Amino acid sequence: MVQQHRIYVLQFDKGEPDQQELSCKVSPPKGAGRRIMYYYHDYGSSAGGAGGGKNGKPAKSRTLSLRGFFGLLLICFCCFVTLLAAPGDFFSFGRIGGSAEAAATQQQRAPCSGVTGNDTLCCDRTSERADMCFARGDVRMHSASKSFQIVSSSGAVAAQEEEERIRPYTRKWEADVMKGIDEVRLRRVSPGDAARCDVRHDMPAVLLSTGGYTGNVYHEFNDGLLPMFVTAGHLDRRVVFVILEYHDWWITKYGDVVSRLSAFPPIDFTADRRVHCFPEVIAGLRIHGELTVDPAKTPGGRGIGDFRRLLDDAYRPRIEYLERMERRAARKQQRRTGKLALLLPRQQRPRLTIVSRATTSRVIENESELKSLATEVGFDVRVVQPERDTEMCKIYRELNGSDAMVGVHGAAMTHFLFMRPGKVFVQVVPLGMDWAANEYYGAPARRLGLRYVEYKIRAEESSLAREYPAGDPVLTDPEAVSRRGWDVTKKVYLDRQNVRLDLARFREQLVDAHRYLVASNAAAGTGGGGKRKRRPRSKAAVI
Repeated sequence: MVQQHRIYVLQFDKGEPDQQELSCKVSPPKGAGRRIMYYYHDYGSSAGGAGGGKNGKPAKSRTLSLRGFFGLLLICFCCFVTLLAAPGDFFSFGRIGGSAEAAATQQQRAPCSGVTGNDTLCCDRTSERADMCFARGDVRMHSASKSFQIVSSSGAVAAQEEEERIRPYTRKWEADVMKGIDEVRLRRVSPGDAARCDVRHDMPAVLLSTGGYTGNVYHEFNDGLLPMFVTAGHLDRRVVFVILEYHDWWITKYGDVVSRLSAFPPIDFTADRRVHCFPEVIAGLRIHGELTVDPAKTPGGRGIGDFRRLLDDAYRPRIEYLERMERRAARKQQRRTGKLALLLPRQQRPRLTIVSRATTSRVIENESELKSLATEVGFDVRVVQPERDTEMCKIYRELNGSDAMVGVHGAAMTHFLFMRPGKVFVQVVPLGMDWAANEYYGAPARRLGLRYVEYKIRAEESSLAREYPAGDPVLTDPEAVSRRGWDVTKKVYLDRQNVRLDLARFREQLVDAHRYLVASNAAAGTGGGGKRKRRPRSKAAVI
């Protein structure tokens, strides 16, 4: 049985200024009087107007004077000199004052941005991080042949124009990883060779892979969820995700977040052998950097704060359910014991959460002493130890309600995304991890609006001091050791290093964080422990 849905397209009125055309695989658009464009590229705006004379009247033709002739000759000479000196600038669009206008112009010149019409296939392979392909028209998912078919409206398919291939994963530069990502073909076919539709959709599909480094929480957010938000967040959930290397556990873990990006269940590309038909397919995801969203590159200027609010919306229902269950358990205990069991309000002290590592590397060896120290400074201290099977909502609930987070550099630091802007993130940086700590977590945390504190350990705080003699380059010059290659860095500094904090030195960081939080909470009119004024129930409250 074929399922029918309404067709959803974005149209632009005929008469808008033309975009730059590309030599992509474009068939002439059907019909007249309208253009259909790729709305995921048309973020900038351009202004144009018809030429003419005064008061809108056509300009009168005039005979070229001798002075005009020499003037024109001079202009041609100047253009010729400019072309020889800088041919790229000569043929590019005119320069516009201001960064916003320049960004808009650059967006218009992006590959595939000027592609128009149905029966269209275009790929953008300019990014170092990820390829993206765009197909529009009658596009049919045919998993049996690991392909999407673009049905040619003309009936004729040129041999040299019939296929593009893509591995839809956002770590294009890592050849070894990309070899393990399934390749999908996007190919034109004639109507007679096209597969028959089993399911018709009226919204675009986004093709992505959950292979590669999936299983590591940093990569799950950086290579997957954030690029999904960048690519499809502006579609108001009217999009279907088609997933390669589909994992049930991944859907279970992140289903709450995915459901805020799409109102429809994702499709397992390999297992679902039905022919799904779409008006458009976006193969691959757009990525802006490490755990970030660049508002200058997204429709509507969406940024990392918007992704943060999406997480609030995603986890709120589950958190409210957990809170109801806790209240119900408290009432049952009261009836059973006859004693009043109250869910006490949070203490009026800033809450600090220590993100503990259960592995054998980058563990805080004196974690219990750290907890006692933080309590002495004035924090309400909690310890969380994320495991692969820990329900993400519970980690989110803990950190979203915290005023400060402390942890050693590693994938679990990705959970700083769960904290509210204005709170404190203290990252303990082991030897040899300076660049990675700032690039992957420090800079993104600042962009989110957190107060970021970097505690770089000294050689005596590293377990490597017990393994290597004093003066060894591993202890004295980690940067030089790291230049030997990633394998050496991973083996020495990631896999074999624990930390024993100098608590007297670390206390200074805790005291500064406590003072800042007490002052900021007082200024905001809240107590510690993440308590805030409630907003009306009709509005989206932040948990």
